[in-house]
Parts: sequence; C-alpha cells; structure tokens
Amino acid sequence: MSEGKQCVVITGANRGIGLALVKEYLARNCDVIAVCRTPSEALLATSARLVQNIDVSQEASVEQLVSELAQQKIDVLINNAGILRNEALGEIEYATVLEQLQVNAVAPLRVTEALLNNLAAGAKVAMITSRMGSISDNGSGGYYGYRMSKAALNAAAMSLSKDLQPKGISVAILHPGFVQTDMVGHAGDISAEDAAARLVQRIDGVNLQNSGTFWHSNGEVLPW
Repeated sequence: MSEGKQCVVITGANRGIGLALVKEYLARNCDVIAVCRTPSEALLATSARLVQNIDVSQEASVEQLVSELAQQKIDVLINNAGILRNEALGEIEYATVLEQLQVNAVAPLRVTEALLNNLAAGAKVAMITSRMGSISDNGSGGYYGYRMSKAALNAAAMSLSKDLQPKGISVAILHPGFVQTDMVGHAGDISAEDAAARLVQRIDGVNLQNSGTFWHSNGEVLPW
C-alpha cells in the first residue's frame, strides 16, 4: 500500500453499497482493501486490493483476514457486509433469524475487535446498519430477524464508541437509505452510488464528540 494515503477497509465489497463505497474511496485516491467472499467482475475491474474467501460470520475467516492485513494500518474500517431475510409471524424460520444475527450483528463486532491493533490513531469505524433497527421507528412490524440484528448491531456500535474513545477512535452508526440493490430487488429510492457518496460524507464528519450517533446518510439523526 502507498505511504501517506488513507487506507480504507470495506467488507461486503463485491456489490451494491460495498462496491459503490470501494469506487468512491478509490476516486478519492485512497488505498482501498475490498473484503468479500467471492469478488464480482465489477470489483475485479477496480484497482482495490482484494481479500477474498472471507465469510465475516466465521471465526476462521476473520483470523485469515487478520493474517492478510498483518502490519497494515487502517484509517477507516467499514463493516458493510450484511444479509436480509423476511420472516412473517406464524411462519418464522428461526434459522434465518440466527443467521442474520450472526452476519449483521456479531460479525461486525468480531471484525472490529480482531482488527483493533490495525486501527491507526484517529481511525474511524463505520457500521452500516438500518433504520429498521430502530425500535421507536418501527411502524409496520415483520422482518423479525433483520430488525433484531440491526438493533443488536446498533447496541454493539454504541458500546464500541465508548470503549474506543480513549484510543482516539470514533464510530459512525449509519443507515444508508432505501438503496436500489440486489438485497431489496432494486426497489429502493436512491442509487448505491448516491448512498455511498452520502455515507462517505457522514464518515468524514464523525469525530470523538459525535461518535456513537445513529445517522441517516442524509444527515438526519435517527431515533433508537
């Protein structure tokens, strides 16, 4: 990696918001490390450094990631990898609830803790969450596993913001918006590129004073 350039690590980087974030930071002349299970053609076409075959929900994979990034200082860590399943009351698949908790809530905490020694002074950690993790904002019910997993991620991120503050590391808890990605069948109202640009603005603005804030990518502070 290049001396003097900001190093940005992005999980779930093969498509959607993750891929758009890769391109956004590359356009800023940052060194970007793209973490994924299987890279897409679009990701392979970028100049990002790839770390592939990583399933962030598996301890062995995270250990492999740590090994790949040995001695690498990280300025921005974006925990973006996530999954969405839909459960309706009366026919809940509890295996998918647990799967979402593992991938959406436990994995970002595991990755962040595993890479603590890589985080540079003044580093920033961004958790890509969802306003569906807001308890007071839930007006429609359903999506039990996804809502639970994002609420759990928000709780973990808030604790991280407290524990990392003495190290000079700030934490952003970010809802990207309703984004047109494969995850939602491209039904969103904002493109992945626009969402990524707004997310980067929020990450730019996070500091030790506002660390732990739950933001919409448009700058609105969201309720817990």
